[in-house]
Amino acid sequence: MKKIDKFFYKDRVTLNVLANSIENAKEVYKAGEGKVLIGVLSKNYDTVEEAVTAMEKYDEAIHGAVSIGLGAGDNRQAAVVENIVKSYEGSHINQVFPSVGATRANLGEKESWINALVSPSGKVGYVTISTGPLSSNVGEQAVVPIESAIALVKDMGGNALKFFPMKGLAHQEEFRAVTKACAEADFALEPTGGIDLNNFEEILTIALEAGVPKVIPHVYSSIIDKETGKTNIEDVKKLLDVTKQLVSKYA
Repeated sequence: MKKIDKFFYKDRVTLNVLANSIENAKEVYKAGEGKVLIGVLSKNYDTVEEAVTAMEKYDEAIHGAVSIGLGAGDNRQAAVVENIVKSYEGSHINQVFPSVGATRANLGEKESWINALVSPSGKVGYVTISTGPLSSNVGEQAVVPIESAIALVKDMGGNALKFFPMKGLAHQEEFRAVTKACAEADFALEPTGGIDLNNFEEILTIALEAGVPKVIPHVYSSIIDKETGKTNIEDVKKLLDVTKQLVSKYA
């Protein structure tokens, strides 16, 4: 059993959201009834040591539900996350595609879930895997069939595709192809980017309807109070309610 397993609602879905403090994280964890992962962004800390210390404090407060984040998919943080996991593994790790293998190697005997960030390619059935700090800046991007991307992530020791930036439903046909491939490969999927209370149900429905075994939707800025910077507790409750209904429908 993986550390992350207890955070999935009926073994199918867990939410991935942010919190701007340990206090907010506790509120979010409670509102999500423990079926939630809380992103702590490496970008918010000046050093690896500071990040590790902070993440360990969050870990203690929210029963291990820490998702080690890059920070808005910032691939310059990839090496930082690789180093963080040498000391603290969390339950969930966000990583760019080319850094999955190094991250798994740096975990050593420690267990954690690693996603691999792939991006929409503009072509249905294909994803962009050149999402690293160097590869993302090359003129011609590395675009491969989704099936190949999944197999490569498995080879590197990764656990899920993180499809980002989705821009909500802007890439709906591409997203549908990704869900189909993940379902056929029995592989987890993490839809990310532009997900809000209005499109969450449709996005999660597409994934569950396709038969994706485990889904981790990332819902970030859309549920953050602009004035306080806190994640809205009532919004987390709404997302959980929708999750429960859909999982029951498609279980």
